[in-house]
Amino acid sequence: MTEADILKALSNVQEPDLGKDLVTLNMVKDIVIDDNEVSFTIVLTTPACPLKEIIGKASENAIHTFVNKNAKVNINFTAHTTTNRKDALQLLTGVKNIIAVVSGKGGVGKSTVAANLALALAEGGAHVGLMDADIYGPSVPIMFGVRGQRPMMREMNGKGIIIPLEKYHIKLMSIGLLVDEKNAVVWRGPMASSAIKQFVTEVDWGELDYLVIDMPPGTGDIHLTLMQTVPVTGVVIVTTPQPVALADAKKGIAMFGQAQINVPIIGLVENMAYFTPAELPNNKYYLFGKEGGKKLAEEYELPFLGQIPIVQSIREGGDTGVPAMAGDDVISQEAFRTITNIAVRNIAMRNANMINTQPVAVPS
Repeated sequence: MTEADILKALSNVQEPDLGKDLVTLNMVKDIVIDDNEVSFTIVLTTPACPLKEIIGKASENAIHTFVNKNAKVNINFTAHTTTNRKDALQLLTGVKNIIAVVSGKGGVGKSTVAANLALALAEGGAHVGLMDADIYGPSVPIMFGVRGQRPMMREMNGKGIIIPLEKYHIKLMSIGLLVDEKNAVVWRGPMASSAIKQFVTEVDWGELDYLVIDMPPGTGDIHLTLMQTVPVTGVVIVTTPQPVALADAKKGIAMFGQAQINVPIIGLVENMAYFTPAELPNNKYYLFGKEGGKKLAEEYELPFLGQIPIVQSIREGGDTGVPAMAGDDVISQEAFRTITNIAVRNIAMRNANMINTQPVAVPS
């Protein structure tokens, strides 16, 4: 066996999402051959890659088919998370992908999806931050069990910098960590927008593969400020199946599709899709309508990330500071993993095939 043999064999293995072979994509590194044994490293597009086992098995089969059927194949995996940011941008330079989680209206579970998306990404080995940009209704302190905690400060270049809290291997920042929860945040739009800019410019997020941002419901100042300030990789839209939620979700879709904004939609999540009682595991009760989110995704030709059922443990976990992905309910965790796996693949394809991520120039 030679290195050329190995590379030729692996040129028959395609990366399923990017549509090119591993060699062309420069994903094969450190080939070592010792008699009948070959070792090499495959560089994935993200630590949270859901296709790792498929790619590994296909690579092993390729060597057995095209090189040596008796070869002992050792495959190591590492990851270099893809990004599509312009190097000239100076804000959040250590963050490779910025994902905004949005909804047309409140009460559809946007914060729950954002929290568990971040946790599912971290479960796969990615470095993840969660920014709670819902200034008027911050949820992160309760959902992560950090109520009453305050972030530390440090000085950098004569300027005070906030150090995010960390919980479940996620970096966390929320206005709820800076103000007393008993006091209402009564701010005009410019003040709220200024707080969002502070979360970007005066928080030490460090090196992250993904920064998930839990946006306020609706479409307004904070959304525009964020997109003007940092290069948003894409958005995840959350809705429930009921018509009133779908009507508002359409407004969010329209906002991000406007020519002057044009931020890619990574996919749509249908939350509270159905209820299955524990004593009747084969039954599904569509309390808010059936497949409204799925049909909306089809109507607008958007990627559909999946459905999240109504599960009591999701609500309980969010209220007690143990989100579903940090708990032990298998049903809810599988739902969030499915959504995250598809989102990760869509982000990788977005970075490979679309124009560079950059802040948008939204008219005042």
